[in-house]
Amino acid sequence: MSRTPITARISEGVSQVAATDWDACAGTGNPFVRHDFLSILEESGSVGRGTGWQALPVIVDGADGRPAAIAPAYAKSHSQGEYVFDHAWADAWERAGGDYYPKLQIAAPFTPVPGPRLLLRDAAFAPALIGAIEALTDQNGLSSAHATFIAPDQLPLFEAASWLIREGTQFHWRNDGYTTFDDFLAALASRKRKAIRQERAKAVEGLTIRHVTGAELTEAHWDAFWAFYQDTGSRKWGHPYLTRPFFSLLGERMADQVLLILAERDGRPIAGALNLIGSDTLYGRYWGCVEDVPFLHFELCYYQAIDAAIALGLKTVEAGAQGEHKLARGYVPVPTWSAHYIPDRNFRRAIADFLARERAGVESDQQYLAQLTPFRRGEPCS
Repeated sequence: MSRTPITARISEGVSQVAATDWDACAGTGNPFVRHDFLSILEESGSVGRGTGWQALPVIVDGADGRPAAIAPAYAKSHSQGEYVFDHAWADAWERAGGDYYPKLQIAAPFTPVPGPRLLLRDAAFAPALIGAIEALTDQNGLSSAHATFIAPDQLPLFEAASWLIREGTQFHWRNDGYTTFDDFLAALASRKRKAIRQERAKAVEGLTIRHVTGAELTEAHWDAFWAFYQDTGSRKWGHPYLTRPFFSLLGERMADQVLLILAERDGRPIAGALNLIGSDTLYGRYWGCVEDVPFLHFELCYYQAIDAAIALGLKTVEAGAQGEHKLARGYVPVPTWSAHYIPDRNFRRAIADFLARERAGVESDQQYLAQLTPFRRGEPCS
């Protein structure tokens, strides 16, 4: 924590901060930390009262009186919707007689996408912002503060403040100068190329695939996708995190950054994948269907995403959390990072020991998984 006295303030929500001030700190590269996205979550009721996500952005103002640094912080009464799992930590702390919740979460809710967690108009204010987060945690007797899915270039800022660092793994596709999907296939072993071609052919048999973005998006599209989203949510986590108004607001305010990929049978949407478009990355976020079709999930979420990224000239596709099945589709393992502030010394020591052992296993797995990618090794292209 910085020893220089600072003055920080807490807003009662992202919507209470002027969009121009917020985005001057957030930048333009990652849509999930921009004012539009985070305020849509609030206005749609996806976060806020009754959700366990109470928005409390931490703000440090510059000499000009405008925000120089912002942390998208939330008081959490549970550990759902974070994708960096600390349930065992909560159980241990509560068995020891403490209250793990509420805790402080610095994140884009429901979004396992690496990005800036310290939104900085002036990078010199990063230590002050981290200090403010620590002070908020200490002064309110919170068990912990957690910054999840940190952009790699911000990791040293948290390390310098002595936060505990946790490593995880995702699978991303990288555009190695491909201009067509066939260019990408040419980089794969012949057996893998054949398997992907077969999967794609089977997935789209009798279907029409449509990419919908910008002004083409209508409420009918969101009605269809809401049905897909509810089906997936009921299978994975019991109830959807996002509300129906979220999608309408997303279409109203961020349409040009939305890419909805739909599969239609006889003109009726039966499945869809929702993506957001960043400055150099296509972010796959949600998928669902009302009709089970073999390989259609892979087609819409992975192969069509690659097609779209190539067409848009993007460098990367990030297709969400976890999923070793992505390896065979050309998505490679990459590390992800989170940082954790634990005020209690004994609790911190126990978690630090756990994280050291966990990281050794994570990195060993990454090395193993990297050997399983489908890319050809010395094999002639055919």
